[in-house]
Amino acid sequence: MGAIGAGLAVLGAGLGIGMIGKSATESIARQPEAAGKIQTAMIIAAALIEGVALFAAVIGFMSIGTN
Repeated sequence: MGAIGAGLAVLGAGLGIGMIGKSATESIARQPEAAGKIQTAMIIAAALIEGVALFAAVIGFMSIGTN
């Protein structure tokens, strides 16, 4: 069960980062002069999502042996 949870966490993180990239690309296309600020916010948000996904995956894998 833990492996399924870890896989879902990673899948959710991938979808979240994909949505951030899509939105950032659309925003930069609409306002090219704000590209630097948009890119910075995008990188910070992606890093936070990756951190949460890493913790979820570790917890999922740790729960495999506790049954």
